[in-house]
Amino acid sequence: MLNLPLNEKSAAAAVCDRRVVIAGGSGFIGLAIATHLNSLGAEVILLSRSSPAAGTWRHVAWDGRSPGAWQQSLDGACGLINLAGRSVDCIKTPDHQDEILRSRVESTRALGAALRNLKSAPPVWVQMSTAHIYGDPPVTWCDEDSATGYGLAPFVGRAWEDAFRESVLPEQRQVILRTSFVLGKDRGAGASAMNKLLPLARWGLGGRVGSGQQGLSWIHETDLCRLMTLAVGDTAMNGVFVASAPHPVSQAEFMRQLRSVVGMPVGLPAAEWMVRFGARWLLRTDPELALYGRYVRSRRLAESGFEFQFAQLAEALQDLYGK
Repeated sequence: MLNLPLNEKSAAAAVCDRRVVIAGGSGFIGLAIATHLNSLGAEVILLSRSSPAAGTWRHVAWDGRSPGAWQQSLDGACGLINLAGRSVDCIKTPDHQDEILRSRVESTRALGAALRNLKSAPPVWVQMSTAHIYGDPPVTWCDEDSATGYGLAPFVGRAWEDAFRESVLPEQRQVILRTSFVLGKDRGAGASAMNKLLPLARWGLGGRVGSGQQGLSWIHETDLCRLMTLAVGDTAMNGVFVASAPHPVSQAEFMRQLRSVVGMPVGLPAAEWMVRFGARWLLRTDPELALYGRYVRSRRLAESGFEFQFAQLAEALQDLYGK
């Protein structure tokens, strides 16, 4: 159970002058969180295969699979955040599907093995998960208590969370954030889906996809960073949370508002067959990322009194992408 309410001030104080380790932190989400934690006075170590963009954080190389010197960075840290996993923004070949699953499960298990070799393990492990775990229900609204779905993404989401529960230490506080589509700025670190959507909107191609009624649940990077900080620093936060703004919209409405922000009045619609062709052969991604979706919101965050800084899509898009 969540002890209400969550306290951002105490969470910020808890990370100040303390070390937080972010596994898989070299992408745009990881760097956004690292920047936010640094601003609160935390020391941030990023574990990743590739070197991240330059910043005030420290990078430690790891392969996401085997023990090594990297595990010493966890000793005495005040929190561990695990984001590690191959991007799903790709064509879902059998090899890619295998990589998507293994990169999440194996890295989580490697972290669990490392924790068991430490003198002073982090008291909290914050585990990234996906709101896609609920599948693609066309009209059902999902929260923390909803059933998970069917298909590759729900299967990977369940396996990821299962690996976390098997790997976390019994004495550690456990937080899982089932995260929706993250709206953020390009920091030159990994690919964000917005890097593809923004040009389409500016060129007048960002219209309705398929029916346009598929749910698009989203969260501004600022609010995700705030939730990550709460998860690390506030001992009241335990268990599974949906990390998504409280007002998801349809795909058609999302693109309408995005076009408004970039100043494009026209958005040509795309039939399903066009999306399947264009996504695979032009954008080199999975067409189902656009053709399907879900409406999610967090019952637990609402009950805790958490207030999103960007609760409405228009203000979130304007803040990030407005001229």
